[in-house]
Amino acid sequence: MDARSRGQADGTDPADQWVLNPETGEYELRPNSSPEQPRTPRPRGAPRPGSASPGRVPGQRGHRAAPAPDDAPGSGRRKPRERRKGGRKKTLIWTGGALSLVLVGGSAFAYYWYERLYGNISTVDIGDVGSDTVLADGPVNILIIGNDVRTGKGNEKYGDRDNVTGHADTTLLFHVSEDRTNATVLSIPRDLKIAIPDCETKQSDGSTKVVPGSAGTTRFNESYGVNGRDPGCTMRTVEDITDLEVDHFMMFDFNAVKTLSTAVGGVKVCLEKPIKDLDGGSRLDLPAGESTIQGEDALSFLRNRHGLKNESDLDRIEMQQQFVASMIRQLKEDTLDSPSKMLDVADAATKSLTVDKGIGSPSKLLTLARELAKIDLKNITLMTVPVKDNPEEPTPVTVVLDPAEAPKVFSMLQNDVSFTEVEKEKKDAKDKQAALLKGPRAEASDVRVDVFNGGGPQGAAQDTLTWLQTGEGVLKSTNRGNAPAVVDKTRLEYAPNQADQARKLADLMGLPASALKPGTTDAAGTEPMTLTLGRDFKKAGVPVAPPKKVDVKQSRADDKACGK
Repeated sequence: MDARSRGQADGTDPADQWVLNPETGEYELRPNSSPEQPRTPRPRGAPRPGSASPGRVPGQRGHRAAPAPDDAPGSGRRKPRERRKGGRKKTLIWTGGALSLVLVGGSAFAYYWYERLYGNISTVDIGDVGSDTVLADGPVNILIIGNDVRTGKGNEKYGDRDNVTGHADTTLLFHVSEDRTNATVLSIPRDLKIAIPDCETKQSDGSTKVVPGSAGTTRFNESYGVNGRDPGCTMRTVEDITDLEVDHFMMFDFNAVKTLSTAVGGVKVCLEKPIKDLDGGSRLDLPAGESTIQGEDALSFLRNRHGLKNESDLDRIEMQQQFVASMIRQLKEDTLDSPSKMLDVADAATKSLTVDKGIGSPSKLLTLARELAKIDLKNITLMTVPVKDNPEEPTPVTVVLDPAEAPKVFSMLQNDVSFTEVEKEKKDAKDKQAALLKGPRAEASDVRVDVFNGGGPQGAAQDTLTWLQTGEGVLKSTNRGNAPAVVDKTRLEYAPNQADQARKLADLMGLPASALKPGTTDAAGTEPMTLTLGRDFKKAGVPVAPPKKVDVKQSRADDKACGK
């Protein structure tokens, strides 16, 4: 048997290359064709080191063979697990957003599938945006981009046939909490009017090109594919909108919807009213109640607006969220138990999948998968960025951010606050700090406080002082300038006999309980408290604490309600 089909030239069987994952306590497949080179994680927010490999512009998809052998000492590899006598079952689970796979088998079969899936995956070098590590400490944000490129059999009927690179047609921000107990799937409307920032893109010759941002505002879907913008540009745009750091992206095209929905055996959807669009572009004919759709029908379902409430993109997003939730349920409740289905899903998914280099291999996606698999369906919230009709259009066809509700949603994500009450209530019950906000409040006129800027915007201490004195009646307040040191979180230090003042100031400024830092010794009669504005401070009058709830329509991944 030759080295490629069974083992390496030294006689080593690649199917025996299993290493222990210290995070999970389980063994994972590492074919002898290559361990991945360990990377030194970069700090969050720090630029990514430059890559020597050539980048790609939109539309260029690189498929690669599995890496070359590298078993040199010091490579970080652990010793492979000893063979067990008799039959054995080897399993590799990989979930990426709505993707999952299980590889079952031994020796050449497992190695064949690993190589095949590795070669299927396409990557794009997005430069210094995103994260080099699969899972950085803290929350993780993954941008899922649905590319509307019309390549592929039958796809030209869905719109512009000359669209050869595609746009960010359907975009979901997948926010995974730091403790991995809950997640939020936030849909971003393609017709949202926003400003697209300048972005650096890697070219096919390895050079870097800065693509200018938009002149004023434009549709969000132009953040990809227009003027050479790559997925990194979409990530930067989302970061500007939400003030969140986006770690990774996954991009799918029309073909992915058709092949994935077929691979899982169809996706169940439910309608309150039938959809009949036999003369339209979708050709859909679905009855009221539950239907199982796949292939062309699945894509038509996701693209269709006909028969929906306002026949708008926002209506279509609700149907897409129902489809995504249903596919997640299908994968977790049915497909994961069928190795043959999982092989079909894996092959179909990777053929239509493009990712950043930070997650550009089966083993990296495996690491991501294990974290996502921990989340209970009831703790996955699906919602749309709060928007309003564009007031500048007589007959609105685009939308703008809702100035009241959108900042609340973004603040909750920034502070990793769950939209599922279950986990939030558990955390609040354990939070001893919450008790500090319980008790009497002083009058605003009796509050004495010195204000320091320890990381807020320039001039934040003076702006806060002016706001407190002229708007809130806290006249006994003083601007003390810059703090001795920079702090990440805003904090209020006070003596035990100033607790009523601290509660009042916390109410006025929207300080969370965690910001209150009580001392142990009482203060003198006129001694002020100390307020230090941290990096989390936005501006005077904006609450520091994230809101506890928002007036935004939400659904859960375990919700099987019918769409309207």
